[in-house]
Amino acid sequence: MRYATLRFGLLWVLLSLGATAHADPLLDDADWLRTMAFAAHETNYSGVFVYQAGGRVETSRITHVVDAHGVHERLQGLDGQRREIIRNNDQVWLHMGDKRVRFEKQRTRRAFPALLPEQIQTLKENYIISQQEEDRVADYHAHTLLLQPRDSLRYTRKMWAESQSGLLLKAVVLDEHGKIIEQYAFTQLQIGGNIDRKWEIPEEHDLEDMARRKHLSRLPESNLENISSGWQVDAVPPGFKKVLEMRRKMRDKKFPVVHIVYSDGLAALSVFIEQASDAAGFRPGLTSQGAVHVHSRLQGDHLVTVVGEMPPRAVIQVADSVRYAGAAP
Repeated sequence: MRYATLRFGLLWVLLSLGATAHADPLLDDADWLRTMAFAAHETNYSGVFVYQAGGRVETSRITHVVDAHGVHERLQGLDGQRREIIRNNDQVWLHMGDKRVRFEKQRTRRAFPALLPEQIQTLKENYIISQQEEDRVADYHAHTLLLQPRDSLRYTRKMWAESQSGLLLKAVVLDEHGKIIEQYAFTQLQIGGNIDRKWEIPEEHDLEDMARRKHLSRLPESNLENISSGWQVDAVPPGFKKVLEMRRKMRDKKFPVVHIVYSDGLAALSVFIEQASDAAGFRPGLTSQGAVHVHSRLQGDHLVTVVGEMPPRAVIQVADSVRYAGAAP
């Protein structure tokens, strides 16, 4: 399973959304987190943000609009090959180069600036949350929160929220020495006002005709199957809860892939299990980019790949604990 595909799935495709908020500097930590979570969902905004990890820099433009018909979002990669996602509620259109496909939205990992869950209690169980200095990001006044993990199996995170709306303006992931591992930050931003909406996809009854006229492909809605696979992960870090378990049909695979997702409310952990015969040319071991680490190993005639936003030793620990426990009764 190619790392680039996994990373794109984590950092681009899986978007999530949530309710208008107005921040107050006197809010406590939990209320600030709720405000930030809601603001990313129902605030109208458009801006350019930069992702940095090591020597890698990626620039993206995001536009997010909420109206009486629901949520409309556009995410564009501004570097290299064309990458664009347009979403109308649960309908998602993905552009990669000259190709365009449609599929049903699947919720797993959140994407910047919607990084926070609506259920804040989970974060308080796994992180010590404290308010930090006031700052300025993308020419907006910002309130800052620090989230320090309660164990060594997670990263420290720092977040800057716009003081009036609560919209997340900047987020960094820090290692145990306080060094920045990866960072998202708006460099240009418009909150509210008249936001361009010419990019929106037409209503459902127009989509099939558009696909026929432009020779667009549509991913089958049955490419995901919720299951109890019989695979067991014994060393899931404390605080991580299973979000879903499914079998996925992937275009470059002959056999379906088992995909199990865990989350502690902020960090995501995915376990992929596939037939080893489907993984020609794979390299076992650890690869990394930013806060995302990938570890692959053979388990009998299967290849186990773990993708986690957590320190490398935690990802390896999880991968080494994956075993087949038998089909559920």
